[in-house]
Amino acid sequence: MQALVVPDPSAQTMEQLQWQERPMPNLGPTEVLIKTPAVGLNPVDFKLVAAGNAAWQYPHTLGLDTAGIVEAVGAEVTNFRPGERVCGHANLANNGTFAEYVSLPAAAASLCAGLTAYQALLRKANLNAAQTVLIHAGAGGVGSMAIQLAKAAGKTVFTTVSQAKQAFVAPLHPDAQIDYHHEDVTTRIQDLTQQHGVDLLINTIGHADADLPRLAYNGQLVCVLATPDHFPSNQVVTISKLDLGGAHRSGNPAQVADLGQMTAALLALVQAGKVDPLITQVLHRDQLVTGLQQLQAGQVVGKLVVTFDAC
Repeated sequence: MQALVVPDPSAQTMEQLQWQERPMPNLGPTEVLIKTPAVGLNPVDFKLVAAGNAAWQYPHTLGLDTAGIVEAVGAEVTNFRPGERVCGHANLANNGTFAEYVSLPAAAASLCAGLTAYQALLRKANLNAAQTVLIHAGAGGVGSMAIQLAKAAGKTVFTTVSQAKQAFVAPLHPDAQIDYHHEDVTTRIQDLTQQHGVDLLINTIGHADADLPRLAYNGQLVCVLATPDHFPSNQVVTISKLDLGGAHRSGNPAQVADLGQMTAALLALVQAGKVDPLITQVLHRDQLVTGLQQLQAGQVVGKLVVTFDAC
């Protein structure tokens, strides 16, 4: 089968990635083998090219998201059957999804951007204690999904978006868009909240220390990347760290199973028309590296999908 790989540890750029013929994945007793018609691209994919992972064996197949058809199931799998349509989120330490076939744990069906947003809002945050929400990077995959989920929960939603991408975000109906290139985000948030700050802040961009002055008393900060370097002694706040893929490394089967439970809830919202995955571009397999380069350059709004059909 064909797979997009990091050929060796010295390959740390997009230009060094290669399509190679690789063996079919081994199917463990609790895994499903998936034929891959389509994959989703995420910023973590290009970041992993540069950063690597100590657990990798080379050549290493990239990719975290997939949507496909069950080809075969392991001996202990009872909740999936060949021919079923599934989606999955891979363990970044193992070979990934940018291949014609992939094997994944049967309990781990999930998608990176949507599930990151879902986990941030509906697992990490206490929405009962939040009325106002600031979501960074509202035009991105995580941010655009988080806006929709927060609005569906009845929250007042503010988001940071460059002026060039505000037209894309407008149909999601955030209560305010803040152009972080030309506006002081902290000042604007204070103005929007009568100088109280927001009850909940979803940070998808890093530099979390800058968000502390934007939080209300008893505010909540959920960080997809690094948490603040210093916990504020003069504020009453809650700080949470999110690591979707950490469920695979936890050794806790309940945490891995929760990926599937969150996926079912998220897909039900998509099916009901309450959440739009916002696929803005569909590329062919041969354009996958180009898609990663577009993500790396900040040229993407919404979600990029790559198809493996007719390869």
